[in-house]
Amino acid sequence: MTTDTTHPTATATATATATATATTADAPRGRGARFTVLTTGYVGSTGPGVAATVSYVTEGDRHVIFDPGMVAGVGAILDPLAALGLGPDDVTDVVLSHHHPDNTLNAGLFPRARVHDHRVEYAGDGWTDRDAEGHELTPSLRLIRTPGHSAEDITLLAGTAEGVVAFAGDLWWHAAGPADDPVAPDRALLRASRQRVLAVADLVVPGHGAPFAPDGNTPL
Repeated sequence: MTTDTTHPTATATATATATATATTADAPRGRGARFTVLTTGYVGSTGPGVAATVSYVTEGDRHVIFDPGMVAGVGAILDPLAALGLGPDDVTDVVLSHHHPDNTLNAGLFPRARVHDHRVEYAGDGWTDRDAEGHELTPSLRLIRTPGHSAEDITLLAGTAEGVVAFAGDLWWHAAGPADDPVAPDRALLRASRQRVLAVADLVVPGHGAPFAPDGNTPL
């Protein structure tokens, strides 16, 4: 078990400072990633319960599942994955945006995968400590720390032929925000992380909704 001891105020300052240079510093080096949203999530106001938006991202021999959380049934994840010609054992990596169960519940579907969070890479019965900030899975797949919804939030930035796609977890639950996240322990930190992501993203995949292209109405 690991715990993050980063001081929230210090992280907020660093995140806010990074926002100004995010376009050049955060953009993945490559543009070779491809992605498929396996299932589009929802929350109580947009669906019958709570489900995560679960995505598949790939470059080269890396097959990545982002946020395999709550869904009505595991077929919502595994069936569209099978339609891509892949089974659970083909998945090489699982990225968890944060530690809330609604975004992590089905990580065990992929027993051979390395699991990534904000500060550790887990594999089998061991782990490797490493900061997610700037960590590259491939030249086109980069992790950055984006705390605010929780202290552990990370975003996966994918460089694709169409632009940079940000798999942002619950920085936004859906395109409408919420503007005032009732779960966020630090509203200023959430805003700074949202700004950082928007500085580089052409498309945002939120934690519980469909992908959206950010614009002037995107909640900060």
